[in-house]
Amino acid sequence: MNIQVRSGDTLWYYSNLFNVSLQLILDSNQQVDPSGLMIGQTIKIPGYQTTTYTIQRGDTFWKIASQRRLAVDALALLNPGINPRQLQIGQTIRIPVRVTYRVVDGNQPYDYQLLLRDLNDLTDIYPFVRTETIGKSVMGKDLTELQIGRGNKIVHWNGAFHGNEWITTAVIMQFLNDYLLALTNKETIRGLDIRPYYDQVTVSIVPMVDPDGVDLSLNGPPEGRFGEEALRINNGSTDFSGWKANIRGVDLNNQYPAKWDVEAARKPKEPAPRDFPGYQPLTEPEAVAMAELAGKRQFEKMLAFHTQGEVIYWGYEGLEPPRAFTIVQEFQRVSGYEPIRYVDSYAGYKDWFVKVYRRPGFTVELGQGVNPLPLSQFDEIYQETLGIFLASLYM
Repeated sequence: MNIQVRSGDTLWYYSNLFNVSLQLILDSNQQVDPSGLMIGQTIKIPGYQTTTYTIQRGDTFWKIASQRRLAVDALALLNPGINPRQLQIGQTIRIPVRVTYRVVDGNQPYDYQLLLRDLNDLTDIYPFVRTETIGKSVMGKDLTELQIGRGNKIVHWNGAFHGNEWITTAVIMQFLNDYLLALTNKETIRGLDIRPYYDQVTVSIVPMVDPDGVDLSLNGPPEGRFGEEALRINNGSTDFSGWKANIRGVDLNNQYPAKWDVEAARKPKEPAPRDFPGYQPLTEPEAVAMAELAGKRQFEKMLAFHTQGEVIYWGYEGLEPPRAFTIVQEFQRVSGYEPIRYVDSYAGYKDWFVKVYRRPGFTVELGQGVNPLPLSQFDEIYQETLGIFLASLYM
């Protein structure tokens, strides 16, 4: 919600007027000098939207404010050209509305266009969320990273490394919405006060690593050469629901130089709907963008969300730090997922992250069954994963 500065206003006053953390207001207006506000300057108030109201007979600012549990000055601030003592029937005013509800509904087929819509809505309501384009997919779609928080400890989550695992993006985005709601409404999640973690932790999120693969899995082949090549790779079948790779038929989670040669020797030798590791490591722009992001951000820990199996892979060649075991035990406690230290599978993002940075990295396999997992599992998966998201902040 945008407001305009009046004479004598301060950000501290807005914080009290709307009952929003001053730090969240400061972080939503990073280009503003809080000690030198100028009359007419636009200020963003996080956690609010506006609605319009048509004046009825007997209405006053005081009555409207009382009915909506608002301060009268909040109405005056949003309606600077209106004299509250001379309201006219039929006149339209703006009313601030605190957002206390989700705008993200993860329980639906979650493609790239839905992600963009939700990202736009969330960053509009919560302007303290920072976004950065870290690269582009093969087809030129933006790969978006979000950052929330002020802490030096950077915790990273990512989803949809595989096209047919798009439900992981939906889970991440719904939790992100709940996290932002808790911050702006001063609420807890499962009894945990998350406001201190905003100051202690910066959360880095890439909700959809493989947008081309997700769209292909959900919506079928696009027009043009990429769609034609995908059809050829898929042996002419128009059923792409099980497609795991990117649009070029490369498995992005087999693209990393962590025993890549072992995987290449036993996996498909040419582009395929799943498991082809590429002709060499880091050939695909999506995989390269994620590798560069890890180097730039220096994550304290990393969680890659996949499906399925209800297990958490947490080791690589004995290079994982001892604290990784403590962390994964907490993940198990809050989710019921089984920790597995080693598995005969390599060249994944988690493997490479542990190998290069010697920091805790986890591949979290959500749900049970055959990919793509049905949306009938969404609510259960979300509740299981909720504890993992929270534990990654405090562990």
